[in-house]
Amino acid sequence: MKRETGMGTMARYRMRQKLISLGEDFTIADAEGRPAFKVDGKVMRIRETFELTDMQGREVATIREKKIAIRDSMKILRGGETVATVKKALIAPFRDRFSVDVASGEDLSVKGDLLDHEYEIRRGGRTVARVSKRWFALTDTYGIEIEPGEDEGLILGTVVALDEMAHDPDGGK
Repeated sequence: MKRETGMGTMARYRMRQKLISLGEDFTIADAEGRPAFKVDGKVMRIRETFELTDMQGREVATIREKKIAIRDSMKILRGGETVATVKKALIAPFRDRFSVDVASGEDLSVKGDLLDHEYEIRRGGRTVARVSKRWFALTDTYGIEIEPGEDEGLILGTVVALDEMAHDPDGGK
């Protein structure tokens, strides 16, 4: 379902939590439950990789853990080129804090509770996407709402990376 805002139609998707795990595939559905994107989880030597494609198999983004990093991070790629890097803050007392360094544009920040899937993705002071479990009766499902004009592949890739980093028992390593 797309929700009308004053600036256009907002895209809404849903994803099941705990389905993101190394080597597993899953589908991101639209708000009506129809498959919209496929995520192929791959085991690639010592790093984790997820390929996000549309339902016709065209690449939307590839999410890849950096092999060697001082802090937890995952890259989002398109056509082999890095479009963004999702990073965990070096020092984050009391809660996880993440930033998204965008290669060709303004960086994103993440505010809220990642473990409970209640957070916002922001650019500057403006919310560009919301993630919430409150929109669905199923407790293992959460929604992703993306503002009009935003790069849906970048946002969905960011959500996949954040879910993996926040819920991986090895802390994304």
